[in-house]
Amino acid sequence: MNNFKQKLINILKKEPDFTDIETEEINYNKVKDSADKIDEKLISLLIQDKEIKEKFFTKIKDVYVFNIKNFKFFLDENKIDNSYTQYENRIGLATNKGLLKDDNEVVLNWPYKDCLLEGGQSTEEGMDNYFEYSSKKEEYEEKQAKRKEIFFNEVLAQDEIDRLLDDKAFVNWKKYTKNGEQEVKGIERDENGIIKENLIIKGNNLLALHSLKKQFSEKIKLIYIDPPYNTGGDANSFTYNNTFNHSTWLTFMKNRLEIAKTFLRQDGFIAIAIDHCELFYLGAIADEIFRKENRVGIISIVIKPEGRQFSKFFSVTNEYMLVYAKNKELAKFENVILDEKLKQNFKFQDEKGNYKLRKYINYNPVEISGRQKRPNFWYPFYVKPDLSTISTEKQNNWIEVFPIENSLEKTWQTNKQKAQERIQSKDIICLKNKKGGLEIFYKVRESQRFLTHWIDSKYNTTAHGTRLVGKLISEKNVSYPKSLYTILDTIKIMTKKDDIILDFFAGSGTTAHAVLESNKENDFKRRFILIEQLEEHINVCKERLIKILDKDDSFIYSELAKWNEDAKEKIKNCKSLKDLEKLFEELYEKYFLNYNVKTKEFKEKIIKEENFKELSLEEQKKMFLAMLDLNQIYVQKSEMSDNKFGISEKDQKLTEEFYKNI
Repeated sequence: MNNFKQKLINILKKEPDFTDIETEEINYNKVKDSADKIDEKLISLLIQDKEIKEKFFTKIKDVYVFNIKNFKFFLDENKIDNSYTQYENRIGLATNKGLLKDDNEVVLNWPYKDCLLEGGQSTEEGMDNYFEYSSKKEEYEEKQAKRKEIFFNEVLAQDEIDRLLDDKAFVNWKKYTKNGEQEVKGIERDENGIIKENLIIKGNNLLALHSLKKQFSEKIKLIYIDPPYNTGGDANSFTYNNTFNHSTWLTFMKNRLEIAKTFLRQDGFIAIAIDHCELFYLGAIADEIFRKENRVGIISIVIKPEGRQFSKFFSVTNEYMLVYAKNKELAKFENVILDEKLKQNFKFQDEKGNYKLRKYINYNPVEISGRQKRPNFWYPFYVKPDLSTISTEKQNNWIEVFPIENSLEKTWQTNKQKAQERIQSKDIICLKNKKGGLEIFYKVRESQRFLTHWIDSKYNTTAHGTRLVGKLISEKNVSYPKSLYTILDTIKIMTKKDDIILDFFAGSGTTAHAVLESNKENDFKRRFILIEQLEEHINVCKERLIKILDKDDSFIYSELAKWNEDAKEKIKNCKSLKDLEKLFEELYEKYFLNYNVKTKEFKEKIIKEENFKELSLEEQKKMFLAMLDLNQIYVQKSEMSDNKFGISEKDQKLTEEFYKNI
């Protein structure tokens, strides 16, 4: 079997895509993904060798059928990529296989779109997903040299979740106004007990959502998210490592959309940004969760009119926004104008807003809609002499106005009953024309048809995303933030003056920026809730928002209290095996390890073995990370008073206040 295994390794190494660039070892996941896809590159390699063909192909008449199950089983049992798995088994980690086959898996962490990440992954063993970002090819090497941040993606089966989704403690509370950082002295609520503060929360977005769900269940009018696109091999945008497991991305999105739905009001909307790579799959998931009949539309937004550089086929100019209502029967768009030129037509204003005037007389020829053709639409309006009041009922000494134009007996636009309703709503008025005659007008409220293609230059992500952020903050490495106006217009269409907007992929904070800008335009009090995990994104959000806050604006910042999450960061920051060895004592004494980890054997034997030392540093880190109990990523609210967590009385008090109405 060893000879056969080595033969298979040698054959697979003939295909560069199946090997890791740095270690030159077989990349286990790439091979498995190719098997799932019946990849021609893999099949042509395997079928060339007689022994391998007999092992993994079944002959049916004159046709050889690839036995994917047998091939993947062989890979699972022999782990042809390296010796990492033998250590997993020895210390008790490799107790489950194929987590993605379980019914209720949960994907926790995720790489972020504007970070450079490196390495391979094994999602079915709960390991790493990585991707590299490069907006331009010439920037690629410079980006590699600048940063080496690693993020880990865990996939959990339902029976591993336990208390994972329980309420968490919050720490590091701070309030920010235009004058900077302040102490949080309390959390303001409205008359219904709902938190009325703008919020930014740092932490894993799935766990943070579960901590917020009771507080904001059915309270959110709009959820806007810009999740990782999983663009695969498109090197001109966001490039994920080709070992990325597609089903993990689907599970990742499903987890979050299911909990997100519980936040929406019955008349609420969710808008999801995505590109073509996962559009169909995301749509299928969203159709299932929000129901196909609640799909409002798929918007195509031109974000880069000149197209992406270096495209082999079509040069991409647009992205998409999937829009769903919680309940299409109850949801409705607002009467707003997005087109500034069109907005200029609505030059009049009353207590209900802006409007323009349109004659109430029917414009069609009398042959089509004259008095004889539409008798129910022929009736007089009665106008008080000072023109202050109108009625469809006869009034003594009031002026009678019929739909007559140029001596032609026309009709009004509606019947008498509808006209009276519009009079009562103050939408019909009477004015004198230049000749001194009286004319009836209808107030056409400010509104427009919202098309499914947004092509205005204001949606350009370079001009109104990247450059806009660059003008506001010192951080220059923010990649592809959405155009402010894309989110601003979405907010205008789907929310009113006091609504709450949620974004749990906050990134650079464009959603919060758009909420604040929308409030300035109409003196509204919309509120935002942002969730973000990455420290540098949080810093960008805070710096950006402080710059645009008005004197009455503010937001509260807090973090999920880290526990094993803190240990994960310490592991990632280790520069050598020696650093990891020093850290192990702290991990064992202070943090929560999986119950089945054989810590003594690992500490006394495995970590000292030459074979273990020969593993790459990233594989060694994987081993340390896999030991951590994922149920203890953050501190439970119910346990925050335990001294070992070091949570201050002030943070405990604010956490209790946050949850007090639940």
